[in-house]
Amino acid sequence: MRDSLRLLLLHQADSGAFPACPTFSQYPYAWLRDGTFVAYALDRGGEHAAAERFYRWALGTIASLEEHVRSLVAKRERNVPISDAEFLPTRFALSGDALGDDWPNFQLDGYGQVLWGLAEHLKLSGKVSLPSEFERGVHVTVTYLRTFWNEPCYDCWEEFPYRWHTSTLASLYGGLHAIQPFVPEVGDLPERLRSFTRTHLVQGSELVKFSGFPFPDASLLWAGVPFGLVDLRDPVFAATLARVERDLVRGGVYRYAFDTYYGGGRWVLLTAWLGWVYARLGRTDEARRCLKVVQDAWSAHGLPEQMHGELLTPAYEPYWRDRWGQSANPLLWSHAMHVVLEAELAPTLVETP
Repeated sequence: MRDSLRLLLLHQADSGAFPACPTFSQYPYAWLRDGTFVAYALDRGGEHAAAERFYRWALGTIASLEEHVRSLVAKRERNVPISDAEFLPTRFALSGDALGDDWPNFQLDGYGQVLWGLAEHLKLSGKVSLPSEFERGVHVTVTYLRTFWNEPCYDCWEEFPYRWHTSTLASLYGGLHAIQPFVPEVGDLPERLRSFTRTHLVQGSELVKFSGFPFPDASLLWAGVPFGLVDLRDPVFAATLARVERDLVRGGVYRYAFDTYYGGGRWVLLTAWLGWVYARLGRTDEARRCLKVVQDAWSAHGLPEQMHGELLTPAYEPYWRDRWGQSANPLLWSHAMHVVLEAELAPTLVETP
């Protein structure tokens, strides 16, 4: 765990933000999603000052967009069309500045995740109230989500636009539910999100990636852990987990069937995530096996985004390698999830004298 924590601390920018990967040409930016889980890992590892620096950056960046959020809300109230490019970005420069590239940047999940992460930071660092320096950023985030929570957008992998995604709604539920004790204006929105998901994104007996997509996505695990949209003992989550295990777990965890990104390999962070779920379910031996897979993926550079080995669509791997070079390594989100899983298993990893 300490090696992963050291790597995370090493790559924190002066602003407090984290690049997704310090060496991969496409990931020098700060995603709210990746940064939140890095900060959560730092909190789990006792590095609260570094986590606080991230939230100071993230919520300060969001607070600076207050006037823009007001204009978006006003447009919606007047039924004026809003383009994807006008919505808040989920990816920023490390300074917090907007990016002027043509990479699709409309995802809502990061805004829920940053609220969830902040609530966890307050709890893990022993704070009982919301520090005043975060209030404006939290208020802007809640105002944005109260208006646009059900706006179809890109999914957590920046794919499949213009849909309602279970992982996105789970992230928003988790964030709004967690921050509600500090922000009463959240109101009943978390329960509306839960009801909406039950109505539109449970097909048969299980959650789906999005309506009409008949294959599971490993991000469905987020609905149970950590965001709590669905209780871990709920039959819907049990059926969803069983489907993920059957279709996506083979010595590591794939994102979804027919994934073509770098040939569709097994993801380190998702393997750790499955271990996190197992740990919360008391399936400790299986969680330890996930941790072993993650540890075995460690290379000279650190933990990669994808592991070597069996690919779902190997014909696509040369395309991505020729376009962007080797896939990301180290991926800070992978290291964050390594820390989280070790922290979950810590009491069981202590050897008996």
